[in-house]
Parts: sequence; C-alpha cells; structure tokens
Amino acid sequence: MKMYRHAEFARPFALAVACLFLGITLGSTQPVMADDVNVGDDAPKFSARDDQGNVWKSENHVGKKILVVYFYPADMTGGCTKQACGFRDDMAQLQGADVEVVGVSGDTVESHQLFKKVYDLNFTLLADTEGEVAKAFGVPTRPGGSIERTVDSQNFVLTRGVTANRWTFVVDKNGKVVHKDTSVNAAADSEKIMQVVQKLK
Repeated sequence: MKMYRHAEFARPFALAVACLFLGITLGSTQPVMADDVNVGDDAPKFSARDDQGNVWKSENHVGKKILVVYFYPADMTGGCTKQACGFRDDMAQLQGADVEVVGVSGDTVESHQLFKKVYDLNFTLLADTEGEVAKAFGVPTRPGGSIERTVDSQNFVLTRGVTANRWTFVVDKNGKVVHKDTSVNAAADSEKIMQVVQKLK
C-alpha cells in the first residue's frame, strides 16, 4: 500500500515537472495578456491610422496635453454612440482643461469617417483593426464582426477587425497613466473624465 501511494504521487509530480520544463501551464485556457498597463505606469507608445487615414503617433501628443485614450467595441452602436456623443458635447470644457480625446476601436478608417459624419464628432478616432493598440494597453479583445446601417437612405456595412472591451485611460503630461477604468459607464464616461482631470490641477 505504501508503494502504491508513492507511485500515485510520482506520476502527477513527474507530469507537472515536465510541463514546467516545457513551459506548459495545466488547467488554463484563458488567453494571456501581453501587457497590463496600470495607474502609475508609463503610457505605452503606439500608432494607428486616424479617421483621415493618416498615421497618428502617440509620441507626437503625449506630454503636450492630458491625453484621454478610450477603447470601445464598435462604431454606430448604442453604448458607443452615447459615449462618443458625451465626449463631443463636453469637448469645449475638456479642451479648456487642456485635454485631448482619442477614441480607439477595431473599426476601419471608413467606418470612423461615417461615425464622425453622422454624429458630428469633434475628436480623433483611431482604426485599431488588428488590435495592436488594445494589446499595448492590455485591453482584452474578441473577434470582430459586421453591422449594417442606413444613413441618408444609403446602406453601409461596417466591418471591424477586432472588438475591444470598453476601457478608458488618462495619461498626464508626464506620460504617466493616472486613470484606468475597466468598468466604464458609456453615457457618463466624459463626465467622469472631467472629474479626474480636475483632480490633476
């Protein structure tokens, strides 16, 4: 009986050692995030195409103003429209506080152009179709998709490469992340950001 217990122990122990040696983790099917950006960290450097098709580089913006980088799932959808319109309506106040707002999603440049036109959005949208910007910030993504929308009697199919979680970050003029929200209330996000910015004064 004693030898049996040792044998029973030895087999899983040997398997565990082998898995550790090979770099395999048992019992986990969750994706590993490449980066995990938290408050107090340096903001990651990133670039993407903006809604005009130009390359937007964070290094040209960080340090000049307080930068709000908000990730959202998809253009022309309910919660995302409320969030974008909140920033639009508060833009004068935000700019007065020396804030620049950038929205990021997996949508294409063309989708962003339509979204901005329909809702008269007055800030930059970045096309993160491969999810690289989301990855840099540690924002989870899932597969993209397509939606159909009718604007001025014309039908449009908006296709996104990835669908990002709704997370919001604030980067101060020193390039540090001073706010991270992973449970964003879409309609109230702009208001919350204003409260964060006021505390930085």
